[in-house]
Amino acid sequence: MRQPTIYFHILCALLLSIISCKQADKKEDAFKKVKNEVLVLGTIHGGHLTDSVYTTNYLKRLIKNIDPDYILTEIPPNRFKAAYDGFKRDDSISEPRTMRFPEYVDVVFPLSKTIDFEIIPTAGWTKIMADERGNKLRAIRQDISRTADWTAYVAANERTDSLYKASGKVNDPYFIHTNTYDSIQDIGLQTYNELFNEELGLGGWENINIAHYWNIEKALEKHRYQGKRILITYGAGHKGWFLRELRKRDDIELLDMHPFLDAIQE
Repeated sequence: MRQPTIYFHILCALLLSIISCKQADKKEDAFKKVKNEVLVLGTIHGGHLTDSVYTTNYLKRLIKNIDPDYILTEIPPNRFKAAYDGFKRDDSISEPRTMRFPEYVDVVFPLSKTIDFEIIPTAGWTKIMADERGNKLRAIRQDISRTADWTAYVAANERTDSLYKASGKVNDPYFIHTNTYDSIQDIGLQTYNELFNEELGLGGWENINIAHYWNIEKALEKHRYQGKRILITYGAGHKGWFLRELRKRDDIELLDMHPFLDAIQE
């Protein structure tokens, strides 16, 4: 009668070992699954060189305060190596597309020498797409049968501009990082999208945002549950579109920009 008892104890020990291993695995999985923190920084491109507040120096202080692990940029992946190689060679950017963005030329690339973060190119832009979009928009503007569409497009842009100026907060980084700002931008952008997105093909507003965000999502998936801080830097008009998509994810924690803006006030 002792033999079954021995077997019973052995079986119990095995079961306890299996349960213990599973619990350990669960604890390890829970430890590994730490959500990344994500912030979306709306930039004003050339405006950073002329604005009295939202300057490149302001951006430097802000990004230092955010202290990201990864910066997702409005640089196309196929242009990034040329930009980065040039910067490593002589501390300057000569790649034509990247040169358009002071936030990268004067801020992000120089900061990469003193702050430990990885620059990830995520723009869906291509020159062919941009040229085709420009040509199609010129054709629409000159087509007398499309006068009503073009008039509606211009009127929506003027409405956005007037509301923006009426706010008295032109290029104010606090205002740019609000839902109100996104709503004002949407007046012009949604009209543009409804009228021309399909016709403009890859250069349409919805379509280019999908292309940008596809690359952003690839980066988010690659670094999922690493407990890192990810900063997305794009022209401010894209911010509302991206935030709507990012809010659908349950694997990240979206951070508000305002506390970081508060922290760098002099």
